[in-house]
Amino acid sequence: QVQLAESGGGLVQAGGSLRLSCAASGRTFSNYAMGWFRQAPGKEREFVGRIGGRGGRTYYAESVKGRFTISRDNAKNTVYLQMNSLKPEDTAVYYCAATNAIAVVATQGEYDYWGQGTQVSVAS
Repeated sequence: QVQLAESGGGLVQAGGSLRLSCAASGRTFSNYAMGWFRQAPGKEREFVGRIGGRGGRTYYAESVKGRFTISRDNAKNTVYLQMNSLKPEDTAVYYCAATNAIAVVATQGEYDYWGQGTQVSVAS
């Protein structure tokens, strides 16, 4: 089992920045690729980005590419989502998720563990 807990959400003005954290406990953190997803009100949950288990390759949704950066610190069992140049349309509940499937990037059903989510609100 892997337990995930997001933090760092809040209210920010458009153009501002936030850094979300996802702390993991349980099995060897570096064995898992970590993904970030978000769900806006009235919309389906969507992929934001993903980072490999050893912190190598990253992938991003087109809507956040160039503004969001995912990183991880395996010594701290934590993955981060740095969000810059935030827009009102980034308002959502943000979730982190873990998968030990190497080839999985954006397929939500392939992620085995999920956090509870943290609210990000961007005011215009």
